[in-house]
Amino acid sequence: MCGPAGSGKSTYARRLEREGMVRLSFDAEAWDRGIAVVSDEIRAEIEVDLRARLLALVAAGRDVVLDFSFWSRRMRADYRRLLEPIGVVPETVYLATDRETVLARVRARCGSHPDDVVLAEELAARYFDHFEVPSADEGPLTVIHWRAG
Repeated sequence: MCGPAGSGKSTYARRLEREGMVRLSFDAEAWDRGIAVVSDEIRAEIEVDLRARLLALVAAGRDVVLDFSFWSRRMRADYRRLLEPIGVVPETVYLATDRETVLARVRARCGSHPDDVVLAEELAARYFDHFEVPSADEGPLTVIHWRAG
């Protein structure tokens, strides 16, 4: 999954999870650890854990959805390189959601569950404005123009 905060990634990823995929999420992992504010050090620790789980799940033949923002081409390429040695070509699923909808969704958040991370609107706007939209030259790409409601 990729898209800025508020694009609908977690809602869509949970749908895939209900269909049998394993969902890995930074936000859910931080929530489960009781961490409200994720420092760079904690983010790196969570990423190491999620990468190891991803590789173990794929080796066991499981389909996995990574519920991350994947905001940069570099991060997406890094995960493709991680999976390449085991013969996996990941598909990027991009939630193409307009700025107004994204910001309205972020404004409505209250922090009541792991996928409801509260962000200042200015920060959410920066995330949206600096998001690097994926392109087909990165590998398999599905673009979803989808509104979670």
